[in-house]
Amino acid sequence: MLIASAALLTILAGYTALCAISPFGPCRTCSGTGLRELRKGAKLCRRCHGQRRRLRTGRRILNAARRTHTTGTTHRTPPQKGTPPWH
Repeated sequence: MLIASAALLTILAGYTALCAISPFGPCRTCSGTGLRELRKGAKLCRRCHGQRRRLRTGRRILNAARRTHTTGTTHRTPPQKGTPPWH
């Protein structure tokens, strides 16, 4: 049990480091080419819009957590004198 927990933490730490160092990964739909092959020819990939890279899932989670923390901890400015309390 201890070995499995240590292995899981090691994998999680490695993925976190990967998301911090390289937040973009190759698109899984077009395999990083930016094009989708069709019968009539090729079109831009709808998932990555031809950019060939997508934001990693771990980086999306990190960005959402950071955004939630920032909005939850911002200080509100006190109301100015002479303004009603409902404004």
